[in-house]
Amino acid sequence: MRIIILGNSGSGKSTLAREIKLRKDVPVLSLDDVAFASEAVRRPVEGSLADVRTFIWQHSNWVIEGCYADLIEGILDEADALLFLNPGVEQSVENCLNRPWEPEKFASLEDQNRYLEPLIAWVREYETRTDEFGLQSHRELFERFAGPKVEFTNLDQVAGWLNNLTGSA
Repeated sequence: MRIIILGNSGSGKSTLAREIKLRKDVPVLSLDDVAFASEAVRRPVEGSLADVRTFIWQHSNWVIEGCYADLIEGILDEADALLFLNPGVEQSVENCLNRPWEPEKFASLEDQNRYLEPLIAWVREYETRTDEFGLQSHRELFERFAGPKVEFTNLDQVAGWLNNLTGSA
């Protein structure tokens, strides 16, 4: 099991990755953890990709999740499956508004909430953004991937996929 989860911020990537980890006991890498050197300073892609490749080499099974098409493109051939979470901008905004505190990313709920307004603005640009974080780049990666892939456009589809998740990791 080597799965990449791709989608907009707030689309449910981290939640799905955590659920797969619980059900299949596989390590998870959030691309947020390797993409930034410090708050809001993006690392060079080559350095981030080196960290992602190290993670892949260290684990025979894994889940990698993120919105970074430039990083995912560099490891796409390593994946057994690609899951594209595309529930729409409004669902992603709602998910952001209802997101519980993420202590692995923020020192406090107040600290997390400090980023909520810019995050919502970022999420709302998804369909028009032309960089590695936008729908266009994500769609191109999804279409190019030759292996098993699923595009989820609503939460019920994700729940159904999880319920069918069986077999060995």
